[in-house]
Amino acid sequence: MISKKMEELGKHSSVIRDMFEYGNKRRAEIGKENVYDFSLGNPSIPSPQAVKDTMLKLLNEKDPVSLHGYTSAPGDYGVRSTIASSIRDNYGIDARPERIYMTCGAAASLTVSLHALCNPGDEVIALAPFFPEYRVFVEKAGAALVMVPCREPDFQIDFAALEPAVTAKTKAVIINSPNNPTGAVYSEETIRTLADLLNRKQKEFGTEIYLLTDEPYRELAFGGIEVPYVPCYYDNTLVCYSYSKSLSLPGERIGYIFVAPGVKDGGDVFAAVCGAGRALGFVCAPSMLQYTVGACNGMTSDVAAYERNRDILYGALTEIGYTITPPDGAFYLFVKALEPDAGAFSERAKKHELLLVPSDSFGYPGYVRIAYCVTEQMIRDSIPAFRALYEEYAGERE
Repeated sequence: MISKKMEELGKHSSVIRDMFEYGNKRRAEIGKENVYDFSLGNPSIPSPQAVKDTMLKLLNEKDPVSLHGYTSAPGDYGVRSTIASSIRDNYGIDARPERIYMTCGAAASLTVSLHALCNPGDEVIALAPFFPEYRVFVEKAGAALVMVPCREPDFQIDFAALEPAVTAKTKAVIINSPNNPTGAVYSEETIRTLADLLNRKQKEFGTEIYLLTDEPYRELAFGGIEVPYVPCYYDNTLVCYSYSKSLSLPGERIGYIFVAPGVKDGGDVFAAVCGAGRALGFVCAPSMLQYTVGACNGMTSDVAAYERNRDILYGALTEIGYTITPPDGAFYLFVKALEPDAGAFSERAKKHELLLVPSDSFGYPGYVRIAYCVTEQMIRDSIPAFRALYEEYAGERE
């Protein structure tokens, strides 16, 4: 008999992917210019030219045997050294290549880290709203997911709700800033308060509580907003980084885990990371991509283009009457649905060819996520559809 759990996951994909596939179908039927697909966080901004140049140089100049051959299981040492040096220079953290493990993107980073840390009976806290796949990753690692809602309207951490949720069973807390789906950036005050809380709880329970910081959007912060680097504030931190958004490489699946120098028994924790990577088959991330991000580490795509998209769409929707908390980063708007059932609201939006993701699977009902990592033209073209949707609801309330 096959695994019923895996069969169920395979037959029922995420709501984000379902909406994206529906968009593919509609584009084929009525033309892509007539579908306003805000479902998938797929960057529309091209990678920096240096990414293409580096790949071509590698293909033309590097020995093909080494270019396409295996690296060390945790990743090429030279690439990891470059990343460690960048962390030291940018954040003053004593990062070493021996604590960096190259992965196939942030999803692999989180999955490997959770398997390295968790035992049956452990709990992992996710701050809602959160990326829906956290539940899959946590449960696959044998732990239980505990959801703690953030506060409204700014979607910072609600510490009154978080404190009682941290128990002797808590193995880790996952944070994601800039956040998917809200675009919120956790302030330095928030991170300091979180660190203080977890340090108190570690002493109270005599346990280690790890912070897993999910960071594909680190560079996507607007208006001079600073994104606190969590290892500077809390010792037991594992950074799960991806280049998918910073370099517009989501389909290439490349990132890393950084076991911060303050992690207690950090050498053993890194060994567990390596063991989890081995057990899951996540050894030796794609070699050519490792060399590429090593050469392009620290570069970003045109982040200003996302900020322009945000300003256009946020301005237009709030003028129409939609309720939105201004996002400081990532490339999402978290918009209050015009009825209590966000799923029903998303279905009605489809009649206007607006593809919006309902928030229930993010652990926070009543909203929709709009991924504005699309072309500026599509945003401008979609505004009449958003207005028509709003007026449809307004007419029913009269």
